[in-house]
Amino acid sequence: MYKVAILTLFPDMFPGILEHSITGRAKANGLWDLKVFDIRQFAKDRHKTADDSVYGGGAGMLMKPELVAETIKLAKQEMPDAKVIYLTPTGTPFSQKKSIEFANLEGGVILLCGHYEGIDQRVIDLYVDYEVSIGDYVLTGGEVAVFPLVDAILRNVEGVLGNSATLHEESFDNDLLEYPHYTRPVEFEGLEVPGVLKSGNHAKIAQWRLEKAIEKTKKVRPDLYKKYLENKEK
Repeated sequence: MYKVAILTLFPDMFPGILEHSITGRAKANGLWDLKVFDIRQFAKDRHKTADDSVYGGGAGMLMKPELVAETIKLAKQEMPDAKVIYLTPTGTPFSQKKSIEFANLEGGVILLCGHYEGIDQRVIDLYVDYEVSIGDYVLTGGEVAVFPLVDAILRNVEGVLGNSATLHEESFDNDLLEYPHYTRPVEFEGLEVPGVLKSGNHAKIAQWRLEKAIEKTKKVRPDLYKKYLENKEK
């Protein structure tokens, strides 16, 4: 069973969408487990204050380091071998490759959701294994970023998708976006399914799909297309 822990100021946000569709069925079938830890539980005052001002001045507040550290320690008691991942816009970009790497972590993952201006650097230095960003934009909190990250990871956990063949030829494999897909009916609003896909010639179908993947990548993601060409020349 793959284990996921979420450390957050807003535990009521979870499991949220993770309890529906494919991830929800996988959870019900015991393929993965979720634990949610409330960072505010360690606050000592009656208002459960979780933030404080920043040394050196400036706008915004930081999460109190002692609250975050104690919550990580508590999660580690239940998941001692798990890696701690801090979700932050200043982290390493998340990718399909990273999702596979994280899915293969035997101890699972502990996901730390930042809020306000983030967390004290000393907590990162002492307790965090990975700093991860889901994109070059700023969210109101790490909680929002958890959902796509966990979904992407769980797709690579054995049994979650049911058919492991689904994982092959996906977008970002070999630095290419996935080719277009078609289903019935053959004709839809004046547009027909490409004839090659109905031919039964698997070699020609494979070639068509590769060409379309290259075409789409070149148009939509020139950065990936450049990487594809570089790796092809190696």
